[in-house]
Amino acid sequence: MQRLNACRSGRSSRMLAAVLVGAAALVLGGCAGLTDHLRQPTIAVELPERYNTPDGMVLDRDGTIILSCPNFNNPAYRAKMLRIDKDNRISEVCTIPVGPSTGRAGPLGVDIGPDGNLYVADNPAFGTDEPVSRLLRIVMKDGVAERCETVVTGFVQSNAVSCFGDYVYVTETKLIPDASPLVSGVYRFRLSDLKGENPIRLKPRGEDGHLLTRITTHNTTWVVGANGLAFDAQGNMYFCNFGDAQILKVTFDENDNVYSQKVFAAGAPLKSTDGLKVDPETGDLYVADFVANAVHRIDAKTGAVTTIARNGNTDGTGGKLDRPSEVCVRGRKVYVSNIDLPGSGNAYDRPHTISVIDLGE
Repeated sequence: MQRLNACRSGRSSRMLAAVLVGAAALVLGGCAGLTDHLRQPTIAVELPERYNTPDGMVLDRDGTIILSCPNFNNPAYRAKMLRIDKDNRISEVCTIPVGPSTGRAGPLGVDIGPDGNLYVADNPAFGTDEPVSRLLRIVMKDGVAERCETVVTGFVQSNAVSCFGDYVYVTETKLIPDASPLVSGVYRFRLSDLKGENPIRLKPRGEDGHLLTRITTHNTTWVVGANGLAFDAQGNMYFCNFGDAQILKVTFDENDNVYSQKVFAAGAPLKSTDGLKVDPETGDLYVADFVANAVHRIDAKTGAVTTIARNGNTDGTGGKLDRPSEVCVRGRKVYVSNIDLPGSGNAYDRPHTISVIDLGE
């Protein structure tokens, strides 16, 4: 979901070598640092069966992790929002109300707005093309969920959520369901326009004015588009193109309009890009690689990729990665949700875990 060091020397030959090495690293992007910083994940939390599909995470101001649990793997249990406190103890925030047309709920990405409320991408028809996904607002007061309200409807597959400034941003993983190659994108909503009593209804097929940017995905094996989403301290937006294993960087002008969009990181060792977070201390990015069973660090200056954890197909025993879908940086540790979705060689099985990777820095 990367570190490049430049060397200096007083001798011209060594300077030339350094320049060539640096240029090669920039051209190859993710090829640098494939195995040089691998760490062994351990279990931070082993979840009971009633919380069987962990996914989105965000760090609260007090150091608590908010976790979404759509329970896709065992829908006999209702979808939940959970807390993981500083001692890695689990408690419930709320149960997500089911969608009126689906009778289901599927909370994925979550962020905390400047108003202190939780904004959650709800994808109740995960894997279908019906525009029944929503953006939810969980109104919080003194740490307690007072109510859950729908503020935007009409997504096909709402996925990641990030709040920055006066806006909430949401990735739409399948913007135009019948398009080939796949079209996806990012929506932006002004927080003051989100009314629980009168939700925004999106126009279909990318025709809505809230659409900020769009991308195409060319991978025909993993037909999954825009996914993880995060902002750095300077207000630059990063989001994932899952299938093409890319991270894109978007900059804005003084009027909050898109100024530029480019591929910031791509290629090996990335096999997919799912959940994404920016480290508030270093500015580096961390990304969950669902396909590779890996977590990568991306250098904020160069886009160079370093794999910090990776393993083969496992059931997650001992903290090993088991189809990781999200990361969350807490101090010098990276927490990882193992969504453990079945298919493509993976089986849904116990244990249900949140892994943790100690950065040791």
